[in-house]
Amino acid sequence: MKEVRLAYGRSGLVARVPDAATVLTPTDPPALADEAGAVADALRAPVSGPPLADLFGAAGPGPVRVAVVFPDLTRPMPNRTVLPPLLAELDRLGAGPGAVTLLCATGTHRQATGPEMAELVGPEVLSRYRVHDHRADDGAHVEVGTVDGVPVRLDPRYLEADLRILTGFVEPHFFAGFSGGPKGVCPGLAATDTILEAHAPARIADPRATWLVTQGNPVHDFVRAAVALAPPTLSLDVAIDRRRRLTAVFAGPLPDGHRRACEFVARTAVVGTDGPFEVVLTTNAGYPLDRNLYQAVKGMAAAEPVVARGGTIVAAAACADGVPGGGAFASLLAAAPDRRALAASGGAPAPDRWQVQVLGRVLQKANVWLHAEGLGDDEVRAAHLRPVADVTEAVAEALARAGRGARLCVIPEGPLTVAANAP
Repeated sequence: MKEVRLAYGRSGLVARVPDAATVLTPTDPPALADEAGAVADALRAPVSGPPLADLFGAAGPGPVRVAVVFPDLTRPMPNRTVLPPLLAELDRLGAGPGAVTLLCATGTHRQATGPEMAELVGPEVLSRYRVHDHRADDGAHVEVGTVDGVPVRLDPRYLEADLRILTGFVEPHFFAGFSGGPKGVCPGLAATDTILEAHAPARIADPRATWLVTQGNPVHDFVRAAVALAPPTLSLDVAIDRRRRLTAVFAGPLPDGHRRACEFVARTAVVGTDGPFEVVLTTNAGYPLDRNLYQAVKGMAAAEPVVARGGTIVAAAACADGVPGGGAFASLLAAAPDRRALAASGGAPAPDRWQVQVLGRVLQKANVWLHAEGLGDDEVRAAHLRPVADVTEAVAEALARAGRGARLCVIPEGPLTVAANAP
């Protein structure tokens, strides 16, 4: 037996697995020695287009209003590393705290509490700058055009700015191809109806709505077209390692900088293997990605490509925020009589339906057993999953049930790794 450390909650979790288990981890490039300097260098020498100083000068005479968009509390974006050098550069150019509004790109996620926001951006930034936590349902969004006949409505604070700077981190995404880039604006700053169309059941059901695919992916295609109606002045994307340290920084107009970041991440995140496997042990990459069951679906989807049909996925996700309860995701789970109903792709879009749909697709291929200290057993069963108290024991049981010769694959970083079966 060997020990494998799983990304779980804030502190991790150790599982004991057979020596023959296949363990898949992404390749971590070396962390940048000077993270703040790398951010400043990217702003001054982007991968394409003019540097930030020239963009600032072109914004016009007089006071320049700046909107800086950053990911919300469900993302492991190192905001406290990226924002200070960016804000310092803006200050140097003449846009101090009074000219800058920080926009937290929540999409349909909940708003942060005061302490959570202080943790997210740092107490000093929070005390000096205006921070707006986006709400998709506040009724204040402004239409900027249509995509596929559907109105695109975005946060007015973003639209009113003379200079719009989008920050994000790039990781593989289970139905949008990659995170970062345009997703900070749509769904990040979009109205509910726009978000619903971006995540419409037919788009999610398309086989091209998957890991690493951006061109021809109906989800990413909508997002890209929607953001092109009101593009950011500059996009600043970073790649990170498992300790949330910067490994690369890419600045430039969309889609150039984001494309370069996606290419970089694809080279490090994809791991080939000789699956399928009867049992797959996965995670949701630890805190903050595994803060609730809604987010933990990503980790289950990470195991889907390599688990054998009829096999078992053992998932470990802390889910400190619960399902969360009282939201659309919990209601949709409770209303579904069986796994097949979860995966249904017909009907009108609804909040959180996309996550339920992906969960249903995973469950049609494999059983999912979940270790989540933040959930009660009844909450886990309501999601058509089996609760397990001990990951090591669950893996041993799943292998025994699969029979002699059954193989185990472990994905300790969950969705930060794209597992690919060799042809």
